[in-house]
Amino acid sequence: MKTPVPLHPNPPPLIRVRGSHRAIGQQLGEALKSQILRSREIARTLIEHPASGLNLQWEGAVIQAQKYLPYIQERYPRYADEIMGIAEGSGVSFRDLCVLTTFEAVTSDALHLGKCTSVAVNGDLTTDGHVLIAHNEDWTPEDEQDVALVHASPDDEPPFLAMMYGGYLPNIGFNACGIAQCCDSVHPSDSRIGVPRVIASRAVLGTRTIADAIRCMVSPYRAAGYNHLLAHESGELYCVEVSARRFAILYAHEGHIVHTNHYLDAQLQAVEKNPDELLNTRIRRSRATNILRLNEKHKLKHKLKHKLKHNLHSLQIILQDHVNYPHAICNHAQDIESWFLREKTICSLIIDLTAHAMHIAWGNPCQNPYHTFFLES
Repeated sequence: MKTPVPLHPNPPPLIRVRGSHRAIGQQLGEALKSQILRSREIARTLIEHPASGLNLQWEGAVIQAQKYLPYIQERYPRYADEIMGIAEGSGVSFRDLCVLTTFEAVTSDALHLGKCTSVAVNGDLTTDGHVLIAHNEDWTPEDEQDVALVHASPDDEPPFLAMMYGGYLPNIGFNACGIAQCCDSVHPSDSRIGVPRVIASRAVLGTRTIADAIRCMVSPYRAAGYNHLLAHESGELYCVEVSARRFAILYAHEGHIVHTNHYLDAQLQAVEKNPDELLNTRIRRSRATNILRLNEKHKLKHKLKHKLKHNLHSLQIILQDHVNYPHAICNHAQDIESWFLREKTICSLIIDLTAHAMHIAWGNPCQNPYHTFFLES
């Protein structure tokens, strides 16, 4: 029996925060206390369940997470302050929140083969010349109810608008300096104890230039890495593929770039875990790329002199696509047999970087509407 798709006619909650990093964390903790408590219990259940194969209890996970803390405090003490503030505001212990911050590392990625999809087009390919970034965030279905938007004005960083869920730090969004980031999980075999990926990606929202953003992505002594789809309001588009010890910068082709959950660079492919199992991610990348290029086929069919261009609606069509269902771009894999591989699209977003706007659907975008929020500088 299929699980019904949750319907969210209303947008996720918007939390406005400002001040020091400690104060920002306290405000988030107070506003999202129930979501943070729930996400901690979800993580505990996933880690401790016998079928997970981790042979790990929560206290053991707490001990493992503490090994990463010195790297956070040395490299990014301001985000350690944010986590401490969230702990103070929510009443959830700092040590427990460290498990969420290092969740992918502590579980060795065993519980979640992330299935996110990210797409970007620059102004050459859009009807109004705007830079657009589209992303489906796929995660454990239970955390869907914990999705929130954060409009933050830190004392020492640019204002930003980003998505978060539960006790996990925000990292997918954009800032007032025209830097936007989406993260796609990848699976390197060279992981180590170091700066957690979530911390490095949170740092990107605090940067002012493309180079500074990439420096955060490839932070020294990093534990592992994501693929970071990086966009700038000028129209510059990159994918920065990262492992613990390697990285590669991929560039946009003909004004667009697409990434899912497998490495594209040959040097990174050499350290990819179980690449033969990563089939669905290849299908999603091919599908998204083909839809982006449909305008070329239409141009040839109708002997047009110019490409048809993309807009908010055409990117929504990509994010709503069901080819290879349930493991589609619009992910409905919440009913697969293994409880620990269950995932779904918990939110879908399109960033108009030129207009400093985010359009977000809470849950699967095939059945939930997009709502628009603006970043106020």
